[in-house]
Amino acid sequence: MAAAMRHNDVSDDDDNFSDDESTPLTHDIYGGSQRTVVPETKGWDSFRVLPPESDSGSMADQKCLELTLRVLKVLAYLLTFGIVLVSGVVAKGSLLFMTSQIRPGRVSEFCNKDLGREKRFLSVVPESERVAWAWCIIAAFAVPELGALLRSIRICFFKSWRRPPLMDFLLVAGFETLYAIGVSLLLLCVLPDLDVVRAAMITNCVCIIPGFLGMLSRNEKQDSPNRWPKVIVDAVAVLAQVTGLVVWPMHEGGNNPRAWVIPIALLCTSAAWWENYVSKQSPFSIIRSMSRVKERLRRTRYFTYIFISLWKIIVFFSMSLFSLHLHGQSIPNFFTKFSEGFSMHKVVVTEVKTVYSSGVGIVPDLSDAVPTGETVEMTVTYSTTIYVLIIQILSAYICYIFGKFACKILIQGFSFAFPVNLTVPVTISLLIAACGLRNGDPCFFHGTLPDYLFFESPPVFFLNDFISRQHAWVWLLWLLSQTWITLHVWTPKCERLATTEKLFVTPMYSSCLIDQSLALNRRRDDQPDVKTEDLAELEKEGLDEYYESISVATDASGSTAAAGGTKSNVKSSDHITRIFACATMWHETKEEMIEMLKSILRLDEDQSARRVAQKYLRVVDPDYYEFETHIFFDDAFELSDEDEEENVVNRFVKLLVSTIDEAAMHVHETHIRIRAPRKYPTPYGGRLVWTLPGKTKMIAHLKDKSKIRHRKRWSQVMYMYYLLGHRLMELPISVDRKEVMAENTFLLTLDGDIDFQPQAVQLLVDLMKKNRNLGAACGRIHPVGSGPMVWYQMFEYAIGHWLQKATEHMIGCVLCSPGCFSLFRGKALMDDNVMRKYTTKSDEARHYVQYDQGEDRWLCTLLLQRGYRVEYSAASDAYTHCPEGFHEFYNQRRRWVPSTMANIMDLLMDYKKTIKINDNISLPYISYQMMLMGGTILGPGTIFLMLVGAFVAAFKIDNWTSFYYNIIPILLFMAVCFLCKSNIQLLIAQILSTVYALIMMAVIVGTALQLGEDGIGSPSAIFLIALSGSFFIAACLHPQEFWCIVPGIIYLLSIPSMYLLLILYSIINLNVVSWGTREVQTKKTKKEMEQELKDAEEAKKKAKQNSLLGFLNSVGGGNGGDEEGSIEISLAGLFKLLLCTHPDNQKAEEKQQLLRIADSLETLGKRLENIERVVDPHGHISGRRRSNSRSGNSDHHLGALTEEASRDDNSIDNDNSDSTSRLSEPKHERDDLVNPYWIEDPELKKGAIDYLSSTEIQFWKDLLEKYLFPIDANKDEQARIATDLIELRNKSVFAFVMFNALFILIVFLLQLNKDALHVDWPLGVKTNITYIEETAEVLISKEYLQLEPIGLVFVFFFALILVIQFTAMLFHRFGTLSHILASTELNCYCSKRVEDVSTDAIILKHGIEIARNLQKLRGIDGEYDIGAAMAGKGGAVPGVLRGSGGSGDSSGGPDQVGRRRTIHNLERHRKKQQTAIGTLDVAFKKRFFAMSAEGGVPGTPVLGSRLSMRRETMKALEVRRNSVLAERRKSQMKTLGANNDFANQALGVPRHRHSTATSVSIKDVFDISNGGPIGMINQAFDGSSEEDSRAGDGVVSAPGGPRAPNGSAPGSNSNNNSVRLQNMRNSVSWRDPEMGLSRNNNSRM
Repeated sequence: MAAAMRHNDVSDDDDNFSDDESTPLTHDIYGGSQRTVVPETKGWDSFRVLPPESDSGSMADQKCLELTLRVLKVLAYLLTFGIVLVSGVVAKGSLLFMTSQIRPGRVSEFCNKDLGREKRFLSVVPESERVAWAWCIIAAFAVPELGALLRSIRICFFKSWRRPPLMDFLLVAGFETLYAIGVSLLLLCVLPDLDVVRAAMITNCVCIIPGFLGMLSRNEKQDSPNRWPKVIVDAVAVLAQVTGLVVWPMHEGGNNPRAWVIPIALLCTSAAWWENYVSKQSPFSIIRSMSRVKERLRRTRYFTYIFISLWKIIVFFSMSLFSLHLHGQSIPNFFTKFSEGFSMHKVVVTEVKTVYSSGVGIVPDLSDAVPTGETVEMTVTYSTTIYVLIIQILSAYICYIFGKFACKILIQGFSFAFPVNLTVPVTISLLIAACGLRNGDPCFFHGTLPDYLFFESPPVFFLNDFISRQHAWVWLLWLLSQTWITLHVWTPKCERLATTEKLFVTPMYSSCLIDQSLALNRRRDDQPDVKTEDLAELEKEGLDEYYESISVATDASGSTAAAGGTKSNVKSSDHITRIFACATMWHETKEEMIEMLKSILRLDEDQSARRVAQKYLRVVDPDYYEFETHIFFDDAFELSDEDEEENVVNRFVKLLVSTIDEAAMHVHETHIRIRAPRKYPTPYGGRLVWTLPGKTKMIAHLKDKSKIRHRKRWSQVMYMYYLLGHRLMELPISVDRKEVMAENTFLLTLDGDIDFQPQAVQLLVDLMKKNRNLGAACGRIHPVGSGPMVWYQMFEYAIGHWLQKATEHMIGCVLCSPGCFSLFRGKALMDDNVMRKYTTKSDEARHYVQYDQGEDRWLCTLLLQRGYRVEYSAASDAYTHCPEGFHEFYNQRRRWVPSTMANIMDLLMDYKKTIKINDNISLPYISYQMMLMGGTILGPGTIFLMLVGAFVAAFKIDNWTSFYYNIIPILLFMAVCFLCKSNIQLLIAQILSTVYALIMMAVIVGTALQLGEDGIGSPSAIFLIALSGSFFIAACLHPQEFWCIVPGIIYLLSIPSMYLLLILYSIINLNVVSWGTREVQTKKTKKEMEQELKDAEEAKKKAKQNSLLGFLNSVGGGNGGDEEGSIEISLAGLFKLLLCTHPDNQKAEEKQQLLRIADSLETLGKRLENIERVVDPHGHISGRRRSNSRSGNSDHHLGALTEEASRDDNSIDNDNSDSTSRLSEPKHERDDLVNPYWIEDPELKKGAIDYLSSTEIQFWKDLLEKYLFPIDANKDEQARIATDLIELRNKSVFAFVMFNALFILIVFLLQLNKDALHVDWPLGVKTNITYIEETAEVLISKEYLQLEPIGLVFVFFFALILVIQFTAMLFHRFGTLSHILASTELNCYCSKRVEDVSTDAIILKHGIEIARNLQKLRGIDGEYDIGAAMAGKGGAVPGVLRGSGGSGDSSGGPDQVGRRRTIHNLERHRKKQQTAIGTLDVAFKKRFFAMSAEGGVPGTPVLGSRLSMRRETMKALEVRRNSVLAERRKSQMKTLGANNDFANQALGVPRHRHSTATSVSIKDVFDISNGGPIGMINQAFDGSSEEDSRAGDGVVSAPGGPRAPNGSAPGSNSNNNSVRLQNMRNSVSWRDPEMGLSRNNNSRM
């Protein structure tokens, strides 16, 4: 039978994606080749519920945010460009201004505005000021080097470092020494002798050595096929640079011998950037050796530069003295005139007269001026040198910072490369203009610059004849050659938010040559992991054809199966990001499940778009990833109602199965059915496997707690060992490939109620790619729900993320990456002492608190202790349901508080080892965590003292009375927590919380009054203002979350409850280790019921024996009247005395017989009741109300089971239930790994049944046996653990109470004796003025606020924490803004006109967006056409289409509602036959291959609302489509005979899934012109895959019409346009798209 054949076919390969996505659902998979027809929807039942638009959580309207981000991105482009350019020009200009003042005897024209407008004056810079300018140049060079020194010391101190080999150190020292020598000669010897225009030009000639090394590094592998043309251009560029060495020395060398220093200075200066231009692929061995040094420097750089930075400063300073000596400067005066140069000094101004000796009409130059003998001494200030130095340092630093920012957020081309290359041309232009203005009017800059200081202006004739007289045209060659040598800055390939080490070779810059240093220091080797040429390899490995699981993809591509391979074995495909979403579920509601499923389906859609864009549009997507979902259901089974010997899945699993279609309908905005899940029996329970519309898998692992351990931690162990152990480590590939794959494999941990967008995951992946040492990353968690408790948590979560998590991220590591939404690196989890230690069974009381109550935090602690970093991304948003009730909230925090403290204490106790192994955790960070831990421990005492003081201020009572009022309720609450049950504790806590909230309102008012009295200078006022101000600023910096600050008033009112009562409740209930949330009553297992019944009987017997009647009975007769005596004495029946007793056998037998009769009657009654249940399951006959949950009931009521049902279930005898089940149906022999009872449940839908491979079955058995076997209930062990937990609780409570009691006692006593021991607060001083009339005296006294010493310490303690957190938050917000801007894509039309945009560039830039719109299922059946037609008649715009019924007229408005075509839409929807399941890639192919440049895709918004459907764009897509078709046709012609599955089977060749859809015209596949559709056929039906061909016995026709009995479409013939693929075991059918002929190669047996 066809179904059986298909079943056997797909079960051969476990990871084969042969889920038959395109096989119609009407095909009966259990009934052979018979086909059933879906009954037509009745007219009376054709009304619909359209998928609602969600406006909350991750689906909130983001249009305003997206627009804001695009505006910010445009502003970032423009502002960064402007800042880099302006700061670079200012840095260059200020440096040239300093060098212009160095040359001895330099004369400049002085402004005559204050001395006489009719006269002309000249001034000479005095020697003392020249000394000051020389020192400024030295300082400008030294500041970046000192920055590099401090950075190197910080990293070596706080992180790990490695000592370099001696030869490496000497090589680096040699090049850096040459650079220091060259820069010193350039700045202090060469540039002072040149005018500023030529000085600026010559700075473009410092690329000689980099250009030469780059030319030698050209090789075939990296530069083919254009290696030699590039080498030629390199040679020309180097020659152009060399001309800068000789042009001006040859031109002026005769007059100025110092001009020959130019070649030495430029050549030595260019040695600084050698490292960036050597390649390990170079054909020259010396270059390869230097490249190996470069690779080693990545690990040893910071240790090396601790010494190199100081050495460079020393060398520069020494060469500066030498350069000044060459200029005739006195070396002793360089030191003796230092103080004079930086103080007030005199400048001599000489009057001159002009002699016109150059001819008429020529503007006189300074050389034509003759002194008249009159001089004037002017006193000048020293501040100019300081100001220019500060401007130069700051502008260079700003240029570096914003240049790096541009590279990080991927705007490098426009905002980094462009301004850097423009710096010298703009500087020259401005200098020429400024010098021309100054020559024309010496007073033009009067008031802006000192009149005696200006640039070294070029001669007037030079400005007038710029090109010809001074050979300045050669500067264009220098500029172009520098542009070529630094061409890599225009084509960046780094990832978003790349680290400084990835962006620049050396982490700092050269402020003296800021633009050249940025361009030459920008790394050239930041290649992406997967390059364009790797697409062929991906296609060869199978990744390009179909998305497959990690095992198949890597197994197919592995060429070396043996371990120990070399790095050459690593393939580019191994670097592809692989994401496994791992969700843990238990008792989630329908709404929560839908949110999680929607998030998974959105990821599925996103992955599909990226896959098809890469496959068909040939777009290399750096963010491409493979994706798979795993859901782990705890306690997924319960006893069946029909047969209590068997298990069925519980109502929560059935709820998941029933809601996935609804979730898909929400995501795809059309009515869609997901194919029924494939069912697998497994050693741990069961497995359901769905194939989602995007062809990714979603696998639900159903855990039977009688076979495997339940609870969240063991589910995490389960998926870690399955995905990382079995699926990765057991791959038959080399160790190096496994290493790379593990590094790029990530586990996305989710809760069953999480809601997020694909972009949130991508942001976390960005962090992982940025830092290989990153083990985990978490996002911003937003609580969802309603009610006061949710409002409180909104503010609490906001402050916790804004301040605490951001601070941990910036100064150390995040301590907890919550399991509800976090990304973990596979390699980090697989490390020693992480995954293996995480399987530790809790056998101590501390383990239950640290391991099981806070598993997420413990996992992060293990990662931190192994040296990995944990980070937080504020831009990655996720939404989770939080407790809405007081009791549930307290129970959740009762679990969190002790586990948090236990894990932090574990980290702090082992801090020395952690600091040693983890580069990101330092002693200051440990000190910060210790302060927070101290604040947490003393928090209740602090709140208590706060309440005492607030009572005194608010209610005007004394300290002791306030103390009593506060201590009594707290002591009573502690007593209740010790003595009463949990529900009583929570009730009292809720009452006290309400009372404290009212009191806190009064306290707030009283505190405000007290602050008014004490003034804003009081410690309380300062602290409150700072606290509230930091919260408000934080909210403003998080505009999306600004309204989270509004519930802050609830937070204030809840402070006593949350920081006093909750802490006490958590500590005192430390011995309670239940989960506390989502606990609903479920059916008990058979074993639990038997044990419970046995315990109840024993308890009943014991209670009877312990009662007074039992005591008297035992005393009176032992057997309760079953004995008689030889002598009996009685008194009126009041009592009876038996003497010489002996058993009365007759009475005993009668009693036993009566008991047997009673038992039989009870058994008979139960059997009758069970028979009644089978015969009349709904109680229609007897009308008897039944409360049991039936497995066949499709309504999933998630309320708790009633006690009556539980008692009924518990009271059913095993023998009776067996006999009852035999009445209903014959008993089958069952094997849990072959035919378990649950797998036949109709509510799991009619999916295929499949089986695990023997290898995987053995893996699960081994894993269960070693780590996950169920823990049997051992009463003695449970009693021991309970005792240990109580003991741990008692110790913790004692220590906790003692610490707080001592703290309260000390502070309270100091407060009482504040007059004797206090500290006067210097702010808020009150001045009292008293006038005494009798003596006419005025007494002035000052009244200080008094603080006790402990209070003062705490003020500074909290102030320090607040300052640290606020500062860290500011830096983190900048990083988050950078991340958001880096992830924001701009339409290319924003920067270019439409006519200038390349069509290929549009596809490459927007390929994913195009694919995402082309693959939409909504509109695949023609809704857009109908909507457009209706819009033309006054209907709605097609952009507002909703649902699959083409409800294009569902928009609102007074003019639209009345014209809705409601009946037409209902009729269309009723007639539609949902005969197939659509997949996203099939929808893409239908639109893509039907596209034409003339007509486009009719009615389909292919490019979305942000891209226009231009003819050029459509033409480019058509060209891309034709190239794909040509490649497919060529590939199939080569491998035509390889598709015979029967021959492959005979040869033992394993079958893999192939694609034939791409070898023919998809237009022909979906052509319905021949047969025409009946009803509305789902056009996304994939009827052309080979797998579907061999799924059935006959021929699978194209979906262009109904199927005839023989399998062909009506009216078809052998040459029609439909494609018919027969069973691939027998023949191969193919069609030549050009000739239109169909041919068959038959190989029948």
